[in-house]
Amino acid sequence: MQATLEAIVAQNRALTARGKVATYIPELAMGDANAIGICLIDGAGNIHLAGDTDIRFTLQSVSKVFALMLALEDQGFAGVFDRIGMEPTGDAFNSIVKLETFASLRPLNPLINAGAIATTALIKGDSVAERFQRLYSYIETIAGSERIGFNERVYRSEKATGDRNRAIGYFLRDIEAITGDVEEVLDLYFRQCSIETDVLGLATLARRLALGPEADPPLTRDTLRVVRTFMYTCGMYDATGEFAVKVGIPAKSGVSGAIMAIAPNRQMGIGVIAPALDEKGNSKAGVQVLADLSRELGLSVF
Repeated sequence: MQATLEAIVAQNRALTARGKVATYIPELAMGDANAIGICLIDGAGNIHLAGDTDIRFTLQSVSKVFALMLALEDQGFAGVFDRIGMEPTGDAFNSIVKLETFASLRPLNPLINAGAIATTALIKGDSVAERFQRLYSYIETIAGSERIGFNERVYRSEKATGDRNRAIGYFLRDIEAITGDVEEVLDLYFRQCSIETDVLGLATLARRLALGPEADPPLTRDTLRVVRTFMYTCGMYDATGEFAVKVGIPAKSGVSGAIMAIAPNRQMGIGVIAPALDEKGNSKAGVQVLADLSRELGLSVF
């Protein structure tokens, strides 16, 4: 396995030069465009690392998966999906087009920005600090406290430049997809995106989703089914269909260059980091690493 990972990283490292780090969040522009690393935790729990595995990065949109899980625990299935749809989108992750044109006046799904902001609004707590601590602890319990942190610089950078998300937030309140103080919801959203980890932490999070409901910490079968399905159908922005065909496993990307992927049939969790992004906002080299790995190991769910 180690030799396989090292070979795949080596053969895809040149792809980093064909992507660009995210710049619309200024702090993310500081990322190393040449970096590429992977961690794979196999069905027996063995950890395999290759490439640039010591760098830390923020979860960004990967955090949406765990916000959804916590919202499902807090509100139940109906409480979440009365406000948020379940359909893939052909638009960019931060698009506002379908907010007004979608017949039900709901965000299409929980893994685009509009749906994620609405999901975050459903996390229970008496303050932003309490709600964030609940989500942070939820993620920390799975990944381990030594693997999880918070990047204050990225948080402040996102908050200072998040005008598109502010527009989305206020539109969501106008159509009654969220209620209450929009700025508090957005603050919580910016904070969750700024939770920090490394590829081992990301693979640990992924492996928990690859295991059954009885693993530690326990999750309901319905929660696992829902998040795995959304990762497969909506997890790679408007490139999800292509990813499903070429890679064939559930995954969630973030504009930090992180990709969290799972192979449930092999109880395998995978974390990839390569900050240089393609035009859809997914890691340019990271997507190909996962495609090569899936083909080499036969990971596709179909």
